[in-house]
Amino acid sequence: MRTRFAVLGPVRAWRGETELALGPPKQRALLALLLTEAGHPVAVHEIVDALWGQDPPDSAVNVVQRHVGALRRLLEPELPAGGQSRWLLRGSGGYRLEVAPDDLDLLRFRALRQRAAQDFQPPTATGLLIEALALWRGPAASGIAPEVRSHPAFTALDGEHLAAVKEAAELALEAGPGLGARVLVTLRQAAAQHPLDEGLQARLILVLAATGHQAEALDVHRTVRTRLADELGVQPGPELQAALQRVLGHTRTPGAVKPSRGARPAEPGEDAEGVSEPDAVATIRPAQLPVDLPAFTGRRSELARVQELLPGSDASTPTVVISAIGGMAGVGKTTLAVHWAHSVADRFPDGQLYVNLRGFHPSGSIMSAAEAIRSFLDAFGVPGQRIPAGLDAQAALYRSLLADRRVLIVLDNARDTEHVRPLLPGAPGCLVVVTSRSQLYGLVAGEGAHSLTLDVLTEAEAREFLSRRLGAERIADESDAVTEIITLCGRLPLALAVVSARAVVNPAFPLASIAAELSDSENSLDAFAGEAPAADARSAFSWSYQLLSPAAARVFRLFALHPGPDCSLAAVASLAGQRVGQVRPVMGELARAHLISEALPGRYGCHELLRAYAAELARTQDTAQELETARRRLLDHYLHSAHAADSLLMPSRDRVQLRPHTAGVTVPRLPDRAAAAEWLESNRSAVLAAIEQDARHGGGEHSWQLASVLELHLDRGGRWPEQLDVQTTAVEAAQRLGDIPGQAFAHLALGFVSGRLDRPDEADAHLSRALELFGEIGDLAGRSRTLRRLAFLANGRGRHEDALDHYAEASALCRAAGRRNDEAGIANEVGWTYILMGKYEDALTECGLAVSAHQETGDRNCEAAALDSLGYAHHHLNDHERALDCYEQALRLYREIRDRYLEADTLVHIGDTHRAAHRDTRAALAWREALGILDEIGHPDAEQVRRRLTDLDEPDRSPRQ
Repeated sequence: MRTRFAVLGPVRAWRGETELALGPPKQRALLALLLTEAGHPVAVHEIVDALWGQDPPDSAVNVVQRHVGALRRLLEPELPAGGQSRWLLRGSGGYRLEVAPDDLDLLRFRALRQRAAQDFQPPTATGLLIEALALWRGPAASGIAPEVRSHPAFTALDGEHLAAVKEAAELALEAGPGLGARVLVTLRQAAAQHPLDEGLQARLILVLAATGHQAEALDVHRTVRTRLADELGVQPGPELQAALQRVLGHTRTPGAVKPSRGARPAEPGEDAEGVSEPDAVATIRPAQLPVDLPAFTGRRSELARVQELLPGSDASTPTVVISAIGGMAGVGKTTLAVHWAHSVADRFPDGQLYVNLRGFHPSGSIMSAAEAIRSFLDAFGVPGQRIPAGLDAQAALYRSLLADRRVLIVLDNARDTEHVRPLLPGAPGCLVVVTSRSQLYGLVAGEGAHSLTLDVLTEAEAREFLSRRLGAERIADESDAVTEIITLCGRLPLALAVVSARAVVNPAFPLASIAAELSDSENSLDAFAGEAPAADARSAFSWSYQLLSPAAARVFRLFALHPGPDCSLAAVASLAGQRVGQVRPVMGELARAHLISEALPGRYGCHELLRAYAAELARTQDTAQELETARRRLLDHYLHSAHAADSLLMPSRDRVQLRPHTAGVTVPRLPDRAAAAEWLESNRSAVLAAIEQDARHGGGEHSWQLASVLELHLDRGGRWPEQLDVQTTAVEAAQRLGDIPGQAFAHLALGFVSGRLDRPDEADAHLSRALELFGEIGDLAGRSRTLRRLAFLANGRGRHEDALDHYAEASALCRAAGRRNDEAGIANEVGWTYILMGKYEDALTECGLAVSAHQETGDRNCEAAALDSLGYAHHHLNDHERALDCYEQALRLYREIRDRYLEADTLVHIGDTHRAAHRDTRAALAWREALGILDEIGHPDAEQVRRRLTDLDEPDRSPRQ
């Protein structure tokens, strides 16, 4: 089966038509690095340097080896243990990825570029370069960690792209205006990304002039000249001056632009002039701002107003400055906020935070303040164990982190004042930018916010808006049609953008025909219409929608049913009831039409105005049965995918039994535990929104089942407030259905999380109710699980005798149900209770029984847990050698099943035993290996291990996270 790779943009891989889940961030980055050097060995020390920089952990080489093994299994699942990989080979002190030239976009790009360099016919050579540049879908290896992507191996690829753009521009001048127009789109994008590259700007000026855009060419020269003077204090160099003279002289002579046609392509690590690029400086501060819009225009008075809120560039910000930007949907609030934030980001050296609060999401899935604060705490690297449970406590921790820091915070799409109040800093030095459709009177009155309400664009700004996208000459040639388009779009930026996209894609269409189609439209978006009939976005949307293929139109309508902020391609395929390979080109069509966006590689979102329009279309063009079937397919996708991920992470755990999913549902193949954990985390927001939506507007069965499946993931991640909300919703949904099993599962989870949050009365009430419900339906296993959780909470309160009573009853139920493996698990938990009571000999007996039973049943995960408990008991009896023997057996099992966290946990115990035996060097080695794993997976327990090393007075050479 053919395996293909892509690195010119997001890092991706396919086996046949199936896209592969590439695993955790470091593993994805390793694959990207090997792809940049496809066919050549990359030394291990070079890999370590790229992935960790100057301060790698001691376990870095082992981590690389594990990721290499995981990639081999991913690319060749049929490869036997110890077999020779076809793709990923060891040699020359490193690893080499063998890829056929047609199976990697980078190799195809380089081959096309080389063919262009050897072809002496400008039209043919230009066509080859256009084909090569079309392979790029964004910056090389986008999506990997910024500090890794700053490595020269990746920045050099961007240099190759820039050099190819310059070569294509030079050739286009000789090939004629037809090819020049095709090069112009890519050339404009590159020039926007490199505004101070005089060679590139000179080529843009010449190609614009050669394709009939002389006025725009002169505008570009003026803009570059001003920017050079303002930012660098220099005048245009010879290339720009020569380009200007040729435009003024109406000539397209290419000789002024160097390097010449015969120059070699820039090598990796060089820019187009053959100068080595310096290493980028890595940073760990949060930098969450979305990309700035290259074609941003207008809003000069608004920018001047918000700029006045800040002191001079040489002064510090004396207070918390809050700017509230309001206005109707589609008016450009987010665009303005992000653009201004980028322009002042250097004034806030401690980072930038951004969150879309989804205050007006059509499905009602608003991001809570607690969820937003948790994302900010995660961005600052706060360990999960240090994050308190309540919103007020989390907000206090968040404000403490911002104290004495200068951070820029963008709170986008807020519902109202109370939505953002917990997110405001408490100490001076920060800038907060809030956008909302609501008028935030409370924020102005209570917090001293500076209010700015955006209106639609002025006539001149709207014309400039279109000029930047369609070209000044085209605007000048059809001035009357442009005026009509601006009027019909109501000068609404979003409507103008949709119209512009159609005009750009079809340059032969007269603008008058576009204006006529808009005028003939009878639709209207009532919720967004102004007093003037022209202030209407639906006509623009419907016109763009009508140009879609039938398949794309159907997917666009169904996309409105998705409740979360974004979704995967598999989720879209399930909505449509089609294979992933069928919907991928459809999503590309929708993205090109600007009806959806790909916010992250492989994850798709939609502006709320467009989502509302799609929902209206669905209600009128699809039957209620069709929409309900699509909604069920989507819910089945999330339920069965989450169930598969949870089963892979904890195969012995009891979970709800599912009915077969609806036909047409796509359930992704998850190759290992890392992929399962990544799926749960990346889709967590969507699953939570699906639970809420099904509880409120659907049948409710999916709601409680999804909540049950997601319980372990939320618990292990310390997301207990989210757990409380979602399980409360699940209880209500199951009660409304009269579903006794659903109520039992939900009360069980709700009781346990209530205990986590130190709500003992609520915990006891919910667990008691779960016990009753499982008893009503005769579910012995459910009653046993409930009793084990009651025992766990009793141990947490120091009521060990009560815990033993619960365990005894649970064990009897398991015996009656013939669940020997669960009975063995209870024996291990009883042993742990004895450890807490100081009865270590009794603990040895119980844990020993558990080990033997799990060995008979073949449950390696539970066997490893019992061995770890057994070692812990031996440790407290000062039998250090037996303790170490048990730990080593547990460690071997955890490594076999690839449970990274519990592997690290056992290594910590090994270090503790060595420390107790006064073998400090061995203790330090075990703790450092554990720390390397915990840092890699981002687990909060890493701080405890660091403290152990500090107490041992050993140097901590692990990277700080």
